[in-house]
Amino acid sequence: MKILVTGGAGFIGSNFISHVLGLSQDYAVVNFDKLTYAGNLANLDSIANHPRYTFIKGDICNPAAVEPAMAGCQAVVHFAAESHVDRSIYEPAPAMETNVTGTFVLLQVARKLHIKKLVHISSDEVYGDLPPGAFADENSPLRPSSPYSASKASSDLIVGSYVRTFDFPAVITRASNNYGPFQFPEKFLPLLISNALDDKPLPIYGDGKQERNWLHVTDHCRGILAVLERGRIGEVYNIGGQDVVENLSMARRLLRATGKTESLISYVQDRPGHDRRYALTCEKMERELGWKPAISLEEGLRQTIEWYRANTKWMAAVRGGEYLAYYQKHYANRDRSRHAIKESGGGFPS
Repeated sequence: MKILVTGGAGFIGSNFISHVLGLSQDYAVVNFDKLTYAGNLANLDSIANHPRYTFIKGDICNPAAVEPAMAGCQAVVHFAAESHVDRSIYEPAPAMETNVTGTFVLLQVARKLHIKKLVHISSDEVYGDLPPGAFADENSPLRPSSPYSASKASSDLIVGSYVRTFDFPAVITRASNNYGPFQFPEKFLPLLISNALDDKPLPIYGDGKQERNWLHVTDHCRGILAVLERGRIGEVYNIGGQDVVENLSMARRLLRATGKTESLISYVQDRPGHDRRYALTCEKMERELGWKPAISLEEGLRQTIEWYRANTKWMAAVRGGEYLAYYQKHYANRDRSRHAIKESGGGFPS
């Protein structure tokens, strides 16, 4: 099977491509990526010359670019998205264009080319803020809170409409918070890990009591492949981790794991509309596809910390330039601690 992977130079997309090519001889991959700030071909250095791998630079909002990239493929795994909540709050347009219009363009081209299956990668954030102790299943209502999550919920509904109206062969996955190697440092865990390793403040939104469901990216890739191979057309599958942890507790856990003190914790002003709890139940994945997470949070964090220790050059390369300029522009007045953004290296949790 030849697969078009959109957004394959991003965090999850690049891990998925490496996972698929390393697992089986049965797949070839075309990586279609615009290479925005979060797209990094260095994530794929280990397979850049692989005989079953092709990279094409392009924008999913441009059908003239999408069609030749998709031609000859039997399936599509659609990762490409503007995925950072904070960016969507301050600049909503890119999220709407990429996540909504881009998904529509992809569906139109996929229909024209008679693609056999499209896996649309979504997020647990479409379920919105859950009550204490609650878990979302695939039938939970969509109640997105941010422009980002609203754009993802919109794209989910568009995909579902194509299944119903056009009998289009699509499946939707919704994953909880991912972590692991090659994650862009504006996200919560790589930010905290890299700052802790550098003895810089760990910025925590509000009171730090926001609860998140953590999933190692390798487990996520296993789940996506299971959905691609065996998932039922028209279905939604939640792919989540086993652990729900408060952000502040996670920061303390990382500080212990890196041998640092809690004096590095730095509370910052909370972001607008910040959801308190995300949590998924994944019984459907286990019942229908035999999938469940295999990497414990303890082991996954150990591996991830060691990866960032060993890849300081990668981190330095992605933390400069546009990344720091972005945080100076949007967060310079939000730090409530004695530490300035410039001193901390920027970055705030999602």
